[in-house]
Amino acid sequence: MATRAAQKRLTREYKSITENPPPYITAHPSDSNILEWHYIITGPENTPYHGGQYWGTLIFPNNYPFAPPAIRMHTPSGRFQPSSRLCLSISDFHPRSFNPAWEVSTILIGLLSFMTSDEMTTGSVSATEAERKAYAARSRWWNSTGGGSHKGPATNAGKGNVRAGDGGTKFKAEWPEVDQENWKWMKEHKVDLVTGSKPDAGAASCGPQLGIAAAGSGHQAHAVVDAVIQQRDAGQGWVFRNKLFIFGSLVFFYVLVARLLGEGS
Repeated sequence: MATRAAQKRLTREYKSITENPPPYITAHPSDSNILEWHYIITGPENTPYHGGQYWGTLIFPNNYPFAPPAIRMHTPSGRFQPSSRLCLSISDFHPRSFNPAWEVSTILIGLLSFMTSDEMTTGSVSATEAERKAYAARSRWWNSTGGGSHKGPATNAGKGNVRAGDGGTKFKAEWPEVDQENWKWMKEHKVDLVTGSKPDAGAASCGPQLGIAAAGSGHQAHAVVDAVIQQRDAGQGWVFRNKLFIFGSLVFFYVLVARLLGEGS
């Protein structure tokens, strides 16, 4: 339970961030617990996350602002491990470095800044730009369907720990209007609700094959192998399609050379 000081401080910060939201960021406390905040970061332009919808939580201690929150991002991004606590100077990994003057908006701006950098820490992962773009394209689908688990039985998520098996229940509860927009968007773009793929994505895409869990190096290696095979098959296909032309050209040059040799003799 939040102390009176934490309750007063977070109430004031909610009013502030609602009236003056930082760019690409929106956030609010849960109706049932003011210490549990939910945020959405919209991927900025000129980054691999452009257009992505990244949902996460801030779990504040009851003595906030004298201690920092636990920070998690639930939506797979190719930057952070989904639902893992992130080790940042503004998170609960480093309580001594936290400044009580920092607010929720300060924390989320810091998270966005770190997300768009190349620094590594506990909870972060490595991925290619193509993989991160693929995650961004499927982020709305992941949030609202629970990674395609919306038709199965919902599982109970632990405190601050939202996995892809909840069927999108938690996201819908915290972001009902955004969830409706996501379903409308998926219907308009004919998104496959099981895989999150669009019809125009193509079955032979060399991009990462995203499932419920974050794609690992095995998916990347598989994509590279697919690309090599496609290049090899493309070369064989050209020779096959033009074999008559190649054969005719060889005959022509053979006759031409024979005539030149005959006239010389």
